[in-house]
Amino acid sequence: MASKKPENMSFEATIEELDTLVEQLENGDLALDDALKKFERGIALARAGQGKLSDAEQRVSILLNNDDETPLSDFESQPE
Repeated sequence: MASKKPENMSFEATIEELDTLVEQLENGDLALDDALKKFERGIALARAGQGKLSDAEQRVSILLNNDDETPLSDFESQPE
């Protein structure tokens, strides 16, 4: 089964897979090539998760800074 791209995963699925990868890496039973592949995947997941958190933080900030008189507008995520 092919892995989903981190940017297409939910935040919760990203964190769950990242936790699994960390456990596997900490166990130390992986061959070097496998460990490097899992590390690379972990970095991609961490970056995607951070991007999702940043987007959520920006959305919350926008909502808190708007007053009741300000018209609502669509939120557009910043490209990475």
